[in-house]
Amino acid sequence: MYFKRVLRHVLGYKKEFILNVFFSILYALFSALAFLSLMPMLEVLFNGSKKITVKPLLAKSESLGNFIENWLNFQVSSYSGNDNQKAILFVVGIVIVLFFLKNVASYFALFFSTVIRNRVIKDLKESIYNKIIVLPIDYFSKNKKGDLIARMSSDVMELQNSFLSIIEILIRDPLTILFTLSAMFIISSKLTFFVLFFIPVSGFIISYIGKSLKKKSLVVQKEQAELMSITEETINGIKIIKTFLSENFFVNKFDKTNTKYLNFSNKLINRQNIAAPLSEFLGILVIGVLLWYGGKLVLIEMELKPAAFITYMGLAYGVLTPAKSLSKAFYSLKKGNAAAERVFEIIDMQSEYQENDKDFDVEEFKKEIEFQDVDFKYDENYVLNKINFKVKKGEMVAIVGASGSGKSTLINLLPRFYELNNGDILIDGKSIKSLSLKKLRNLISIVTQESILFNASIEENILLGNQNQDQHKLIEASKIANAYEFINEYEEKYKYNVGDNGSNLSGGQKQRIAISRAIISNSPILILDEATSSLDSESEKLVQDALEKLMKNKTSIVIAHRLSTIKNSDKIIVLDSGKIVESGNHDELINKNGYYSKLIKLQSFN
Repeated sequence: MYFKRVLRHVLGYKKEFILNVFFSILYALFSALAFLSLMPMLEVLFNGSKKITVKPLLAKSESLGNFIENWLNFQVSSYSGNDNQKAILFVVGIVIVLFFLKNVASYFALFFSTVIRNRVIKDLKESIYNKIIVLPIDYFSKNKKGDLIARMSSDVMELQNSFLSIIEILIRDPLTILFTLSAMFIISSKLTFFVLFFIPVSGFIISYIGKSLKKKSLVVQKEQAELMSITEETINGIKIIKTFLSENFFVNKFDKTNTKYLNFSNKLINRQNIAAPLSEFLGILVIGVLLWYGGKLVLIEMELKPAAFITYMGLAYGVLTPAKSLSKAFYSLKKGNAAAERVFEIIDMQSEYQENDKDFDVEEFKKEIEFQDVDFKYDENYVLNKINFKVKKGEMVAIVGASGSGKSTLINLLPRFYELNNGDILIDGKSIKSLSLKKLRNLISIVTQESILFNASIEENILLGNQNQDQHKLIEASKIANAYEFINEYEEKYKYNVGDNGSNLSGGQKQRIAISRAIISNSPILILDEATSSLDSESEKLVQDALEKLMKNKTSIVIAHRLSTIKNSDKIIVLDSGKIVESGNHDELINKNGYYSKLIKLQSFN
């Protein structure tokens, strides 16, 4: 049951939790006393004020109920004397004060439960985000982004509605029932034993109906996540959808999932809606039996006074509201358990940063990178087979091959975005598996084919991960990347917001910002996936010039799409279907008249 884990988060706010319990106890106490205080007023209305001038003693009373009744009448008599109207005003005043205190206690109990609830939600969201950001790349390849967003948004909100919102109920209402039942025991133990007989019966019926709720809730949460995934895909691919006139296809896909969500949601909510009427019906059933049995005690056996019986019935009916709330809370627990399962599934996942004492801290790159018999597969089929090559410090190695040959997979293995199935990759003779992952990635800069920018300022995008760099280095990096001039054209300069994924910039400007980022990180190893998107001739020239400056004095591994880049490289690795079929420099490979020469003749490069 995930509720225990959520409760541990709640108990982390001990001060607020104790205050919540304290005011909940006061609320429950004043609720019971408010009903009990009605008994003297009813006595006045039925029989006139019963005069008790001597303070009653518990030891000399027939029962606890008799003592409390006489004590209340003594207080009324002491204040009002023989004036019945004054007695009624006195009792009404007490009732009003008690109900006021009850509601004040209720407010403060809710105040502290709200503080706890919102802080726990904040903690859970932070836990999910902190885990998402350290999950392996492999997770994002196999799971939908929309599902992750759903877990952080709708699933966490379901936790708030189902678990955290009922914590106040689970504290306050059992206390209310306890104090009310105690007051009922004081008035009549016989009737109260009668009530207690029906409570476990009602609990069994409610529990039986609620068993299927978790399973149905889990299906609803998954369908909601699927809706978010479709929406996220639609927004990201809206240009393609419009270009290929695929609106109807995606509308139908969304409608189909939305209808499934509707049907499952209806079944779940209808099952949940049984809680309140069922618990109320069971409560009224108990009230009906009490009226029959209590009437017998009043009219036939004369064991109970009419005023006491009416007060008792008010208390009994007062138990119904918290009992109804508890039954709804029980259903909410089942429903929330499904959302909690999805939330904690993410939180419990293993981080990719599993550092241990045996990991080497590598601070610099000195000699060479070596791929040794590297095999890799995403699923069942290997996409890389027996990859062997070396990259010496200061070299530029070009990776070429047809689409789907394994180029991108190959470069993703060096920073350990994916773990090898077989073989090893060595940096200066040490396996990358034995290196501290953070230290390893600190040696590597990556410029991707699609320039990835964040919805932030130009400065924040360039300084990504290097926020402590001074303004001088920021400006210097942008100058080297040929970005300085266009940045200064903006009124905000480096504070200019680039928009979602750099939507406020041109393609060439985005690439130069990405290059500036790599320059300022100043890592000795560069991984570059050359952009294939066409730029105007001026932008193309500026980007190429920036890349040449970036690769200067760096060890570069480049997925090359431009013939000029390939010709300038020290070594070319030619891939076909995940295997190295040729390697050498441009002239050597052309003279071989093999697969590389074929790619050149087919004009596979720009």
